[in-house]
Amino acid sequence: MPTCDGCGEDVSIAGGIGGFWSSDADASGGMTLELTDGSEHFLCHDCMDRLPDDYEPTAADVADL
Repeated sequence: MPTCDGCGEDVSIAGGIGGFWSSDADASGGMTLELTDGSEHFLCHDCMDRLPDDYEPTAADVADL
């Protein structure tokens, strides 16, 4: 399980071979974001919600989470 770059919690991700034969439609708990400063971060949905809305977030904002 990947960990969130913001809070360090384990995050479930949907899809992959493990769910191939299952009809379980669990959603992913996070995603990788490419920020305008060129950095990439895997964040859970809670941490994505905590990023600033009034400007383009950067790696420093992720570190502040």
